[in-house]
Amino acid sequence: MRTDGNPDRTWVEVDLEALRANAREVQRRSAARLCPMVKADGYGLGAVAVARGLEALNPWGYGVVTADEGRALRAAGIARRILVVQPTIAMLEACAQSSLTPVLGGMDEVRRWRSLAPDQPFHVGVDTGMNRGGIWWESFAAECADLAAAAEFEGLATHFHSADRDAASVREQWERFRSCLAALPRRPPLVHASNSAAALGYPEVSADLVRPGIFLYGGGVGDHRPAPVIRWQARIARAAWREAGATVSYGATWTAPRRTCLLSVAAGYADGVRRAVAGRGAMLVGGTRRPIVGAVTMDFTMLASDAAPAEGAAATLIGTDGGATIGLDEFAGWAGTISYEILTGLGNRVQRVYRG
Repeated sequence: MRTDGNPDRTWVEVDLEALRANAREVQRRSAARLCPMVKADGYGLGAVAVARGLEALNPWGYGVVTADEGRALRAAGIARRILVVQPTIAMLEACAQSSLTPVLGGMDEVRRWRSLAPDQPFHVGVDTGMNRGGIWWESFAAECADLAAAAEFEGLATHFHSADRDAASVREQWERFRSCLAALPRRPPLVHASNSAAALGYPEVSADLVRPGIFLYGGGVGDHRPAPVIRWQARIARAAWREAGATVSYGATWTAPRRTCLLSVAAGYADGVRRAVAGRGAMLVGGTRRPIVGAVTMDFTMLASDAAPAEGAAATLIGTDGGATIGLDEFAGWAGTISYEILTGLGNRVQRVYRG
């Protein structure tokens, strides 16, 4: 992932002040300490830069999914707690070596962790309905009778599967989680369950920590709209007038109905432009939406225009240009996917440029 020099092809500007504003909104609504999720390289925006940008908010720590992600933060000088959510048992030794705190999903993992790192804290995950990982809530009391005896048992966690759309499911999962807490002879110091949607919409389940993700990075959650964090642009490599009947890109799937200025934008599916946006989406050029025509290729995307742009102009894929805006969620909708997938799908060739 390039972060060096001046952008020469395609780049994403990351507004760190907007990122912080979104995190403050989560803090305000949840009234809990933050454990921002910076997994998947900070949702594609650069985990180290994101974590450094959030330091001013004094978060409890940061959340990742792999030991390598945690070790990269440590190597960059991030000293706060790093929570590794649902690590595989093969990761535990690396977690111990880098003082990473795992959220363990079974008693075999608890025993393995305590043999590797007898003095290091750990959390335990409870599966209350996600059916993805953790100790089943139905069997928690029987399986975990001795868990609280471990002084290093620091936290109990679960994950809501539909907090952005189904209040009843949040209540059901929370009650299941509370039954597991009640089965313990002592409450661990840290209880956490909330992702972005739950932290924003259900402060009553925020407990001690919240683990926001997509909202921080500018993705909408239910009715909650964050400050935009990214602006994705790409250079226009060629602008050429072609007559009616000219076809565009592989398969000649689009034909110019009239004389048209065809713009070759230097970003393709290797950079994260989904092929599904062809014929549905647009980019901004000089504040005007220009439709995406023809098949998206590995390195370029074609636009149809009724005017030639100035030399050196750029097209805006996501963000604001000349008073017009294409939002992250709108772009994801054209691709038939979600904002998470657009962000984490940004290619390594897309330079990241940090502001604020």
